[in-house]
Amino acid sequence: MSDENKNPAEEEIQNTPEATQEATPAAAEEAKTEEVKEEAVAEAPAQEEPAEFDWEEFEYGIATKGKAQREELTKLYEETLTSINEHTITEGTVINMTDREAIVDIGYKSEGVISLNEFRYNPDLKTGDKVEVLVDKQEDKEGQLVLSHRKARSIKAWDRVNEAHDSEEVVKGYIKCRTKGGMIVDVFGIEAFLPGSQIDVKPIRDYDAYVDKNMEFKIVKINHEFKNVVVSHKALIEADLEEQKREIIGKLEKGQVLEGVVKNITSYGVFIDLGGVDGLVHITDLSWSRINHPSEVVELDQALNVVILDFDEDKTRIQLGLKQLEAHPWDNLPEELAEGDKINGKVVVLADYGAFIEIIPGVEGLIHVSEMSWSTHLRSAQDFMKVGDEVEAVVLTLDRDERKMSLGIKQLSTDPWTDITTKYPIGSKHEGAVRNFTNFGVFVELEEGIDGLIHISDLSWTKKIKHPSEFTSVGNKLQVVVLDIDVENRRLSLGHKQAEDNPFETYATLLEEGSVVEGKVLRKVDKGAEIVFENLGVEAFVPSRHMVKEDGSEIEADERIDFKIIEFNADGRRVVASHTELHKKLKAEKAKVEKTKATKAVNVINSNVERSTLGDLDALSKLKEQMEGDEKEEN
Repeated sequence: MSDENKNPAEEEIQNTPEATQEATPAAAEEAKTEEVKEEAVAEAPAQEEPAEFDWEEFEYGIATKGKAQREELTKLYEETLTSINEHTITEGTVINMTDREAIVDIGYKSEGVISLNEFRYNPDLKTGDKVEVLVDKQEDKEGQLVLSHRKARSIKAWDRVNEAHDSEEVVKGYIKCRTKGGMIVDVFGIEAFLPGSQIDVKPIRDYDAYVDKNMEFKIVKINHEFKNVVVSHKALIEADLEEQKREIIGKLEKGQVLEGVVKNITSYGVFIDLGGVDGLVHITDLSWSRINHPSEVVELDQALNVVILDFDEDKTRIQLGLKQLEAHPWDNLPEELAEGDKINGKVVVLADYGAFIEIIPGVEGLIHVSEMSWSTHLRSAQDFMKVGDEVEAVVLTLDRDERKMSLGIKQLSTDPWTDITTKYPIGSKHEGAVRNFTNFGVFVELEEGIDGLIHISDLSWTKKIKHPSEFTSVGNKLQVVVLDIDVENRRLSLGHKQAEDNPFETYATLLEEGSVVEGKVLRKVDKGAEIVFENLGVEAFVPSRHMVKEDGSEIEADERIDFKIIEFNADGRRVVASHTELHKKLKAEKAKVEKTKATKAVNVINSNVERSTLGDLDALSKLKEQMEGDEKEEN
């Protein structure tokens, strides 16, 4: 049995002294032989370990360089490569370009590929150019180095922008698109705003023409809080233009005629480019005739001659004129034209105070609204004419030196006041229209140009009027009588009540004191009430103490009841009435009758006093008290 198959228990038994003594001679011999072998192994020299297995040689079947040599070569190769971390910025070289991409070498074990879209701001990019790149990834899933020029520019852009702003450096930018009020420009990878007014020194009419173009700019403003950048192309040329302006203005003289080009048209005038410096032709200096807008006279890019009216060397402002190159229209006005002549013209301007009539181009006359009608009513010129109307007028004043002319159209008809006393004699009756009110009366128009005043006291015989609007309305027709005429001051006094008979004279007998008339209460006032006798059309006044009814209550508004006339004054047109007097009189008459009856009863009692009884005396006493009470009430 071999040692490997021995049972541990058996091995233990064999190693005991008793087991050794009992072993056979063969077993002993075998043990001795094993000892000799172990000694021989111990005395034999140690052999070398086998070399490491070369897997590359095994895999490719070729002999390769030794491990030490390979390590040496690897070390030399790695020393030639740039050590770089992700998300760091470094400089690379464009080693090749295609239609869409640029191959950039940063000295790493592989090159990076960048889209040409990131170089749109630099269309002149070529092989060999140095560019800044950001290492996005050292290796993507395909083992490719990933670089970004746009991100590198963006990271450093703000530093560059601030440096360019502080040093007033001229930078290049790519105009990406148009936006409200200007353009969006890519500067160092940052989107900056280019206002429309900062594109050029002259107004830009076609913004789209600048899109997709590269231009030079100056950074004029930076908002660090909102990361906003404003650039200007105009600022680059303004300095040169300013110097050029001063040089040109230094050679200017008033009255000098220059040729220019219409640069811009506004509602107030036209800007003319005089070759590096701008001048303004105000709308009033464009034409001798009235115009509503400068575009009626000139158009953009039109070349024309202008005259220098004035200029300011400090503010570099130049005032130009266009109409001054032509003769003044007043010089063409016929010499024979004089005051009183009739002329024809066209209405060019209307105002509340009058109308301007163009006689010939550039020559105008004013028709004041007061010269449009013989009427004295306040009216507007728009009531008589409108712009564009052809009108005939009379020359009232003409000043050739001051170039002023006043006209009139009412003079074409006869003044109605010429024969006023014949047409409207005092006492004559007419019909007129109410035109307007005042606190003291009503103005009535009898015909165009003839107005008269009805004083508030001459409106009605009977009504008490506080304001004329209570009596009539504008536009109503009224019968009037001419009371007075003032030809010199053109004043006419009229009366309306005079067109009717005076009711106080007519109804004097019906309204005499003591008469009783039914009336209607119009209104209650502080000291009484105002009533009207509807059948007569006469108003009267009832004092408060005369408003008490028989039952002790007061009369109310709109109530119809009988009244007693207690005062009538025809000259003063005053009527005073009382309701209380009616039942007070009846009560007095009743008391008088009762008193008479009581007196007769007393006389009968006195004649029969001898036969009086206690009961008779009581009746007499009561009758006496009643009589005394009636006397008190009567008093």
